Amino acid sequence: MEKKCYREKEGRKLLGVCIGMANYFDIDVSIVRLGWLIAAFCAGGGVLAYIIAALILPEKPSETVVK
Repeated sequence: MEKKCYREKEGRKLLGVCIGMANYFDIDVSIVRLGWLIAAFCAGGGVLAYIIAALILPEKPSETVVK
């Protein structure tokens, strides 16, 4: 099964980029959020990178249960 990175709907704070990346890399979402925050304040490109990621990553399709 191929692994894909999506923006998540559940558990998101803004656009779901951080939680989607955390699920993709199988790490805690707090670490990803902290990384984005550090990149935003130190390098200044973190905000731009977040916006680009939000535009590029597709939203995770809703899982429907079929009986």
